[in-house]
Amino acid sequence: MEKDIINESVDRLKKLNEISAINNPYPSKVNRSHLIIEVLDNFSNLETEKKEVSLAGRLMSIRSHGNLSFSNLKDSSGIIQLAFSKNELGVEEYKKFVKLVDMADFLEVHGICFTTHKGEKSLLIKSFKILSKALLPLPEKWHGLKDDEERLRKRYLDLLLDDDLRDMFVKKAKFWDVTREFMKKKGFFEVETPCIETTTGGAEARPFRTHHNDFDMDVFMRISIGELWQKRLMAAGYEKTFEIGKAFRNEGSSPDHLQEFTNMEFYWAYANYQDGMKISQELYREIAVQVFGTTKFSTKGFNYNLADEWLEIDYCEEILKQTGIDILRASEEEMISKLKELNVKYDGENRERLMDTLWKYCRKSIAGPAFLINHPKLVSPLAKSKEDNPELTERFQIIIAGSEIGNGYSELNNPVEQRKRFELQQQLIDKGDEEAMMPDWEFVEMLEHGMPPTCGFGFGERLFAFLVDKPVRETTLFPLMKPKSDKD
Repeated sequence: MEKDIINESVDRLKKLNEISAINNPYPSKVNRSHLIIEVLDNFSNLETEKKEVSLAGRLMSIRSHGNLSFSNLKDSSGIIQLAFSKNELGVEEYKKFVKLVDMADFLEVHGICFTTHKGEKSLLIKSFKILSKALLPLPEKWHGLKDDEERLRKRYLDLLLDDDLRDMFVKKAKFWDVTREFMKKKGFFEVETPCIETTTGGAEARPFRTHHNDFDMDVFMRISIGELWQKRLMAAGYEKTFEIGKAFRNEGSSPDHLQEFTNMEFYWAYANYQDGMKISQELYREIAVQVFGTTKFSTKGFNYNLADEWLEIDYCEEILKQTGIDILRASEEEMISKLKELNVKYDGENRERLMDTLWKYCRKSIAGPAFLINHPKLVSPLAKSKEDNPELTERFQIIIAGSEIGNGYSELNNPVEQRKRFELQQQLIDKGDEEAMMPDWEFVEMLEHGMPPTCGFGFGERLFAFLVDKPVRETTLFPLMKPKSDKD
């Protein structure tokens, strides 16, 4: 197969040299009167009027039958059949087409609409021009891109040959359009906050570290979408802000996680986590209806309906029910023993990591949609404690198909308490916990100046991946790939 591709490439290079002696095989100017979809939608009128149209696109097939050749031309809007006739083009132009044009070449064509005897809408070509000579064949000629790594590496071919995949990314763009429109209709102001930070606040994750040459200091790529910055905006007098942007986490890959991903976070002054639960539920349902036309989905073997009632699941009670462990009272040794009994891998033996690992084991059986509530304070360093039980926090996570697909809480705005929690996080860092939250003492200073009661919430493109039931890497246009080695 590789030998066949090499031979064809050599043949195409010869054709390129022949074309170059006649015309520029890579011109910049294109004369196009219609998209293909516009021709197909208005085909009857164009056929009756015998009006010449001009199209541009890539040839996806060529079938020659003596004095007549048929091709399929594809642009971003659709595909149409082209008919190249020796009688219509003339001997020399037809010979030029048959001899020099290949599948995958880009052409500009001019012709009139007609319907074949088999009833297929087609364009009879009066003239054509090569816009871009392809020196390699399309992979479908050699039985397609079968290897997943190669398919993602050559995403441009994957998208070209898979219309459903192209449509999925149109839906993903709409997913964020609907989100942005929803937030603005609710009165939220869109902001941009730094991607490069001196501390990585707002989440617990291992960051990417780099060096700022001008300031001669190490900095980090953000792991949240401006959480501590947007809270500063609450102190500044804004009451509703949101941001859609990239976050970066230097952690392992999985079907649900990438190191670079898009998230949305909003912050809402004078609101609490219960207000956040209501608006996030409304947003998820709006996305479902506007993007997918349904509220019913199937993900990872779970069937769920976003229009159903969303259950409220208590963090500690669910772990107790499924494992028999009371995480607020159990010792670290008891939690480790239970994890070993359940054959669950865990990283780190501090109390926070053990609690989190037990919960991740339990969540796998929950279809949702549901709200996870009453998280322990230890696993929620930025959430406000519940007044009736200070060990727990006013936090919620949205559970769908065994995973958390959204996170929000009543933001902690007590500077004394925030300082204590950051000090605890620093102790975890000092003990080697690479995912503990870095303290931001300037943020504490902001709280000392005063921040109103605030609800914060965030979700990411993982929600889209779940709704289309695909690994998140498949829903990323160009996921990071290791460079090919010389041996590949």
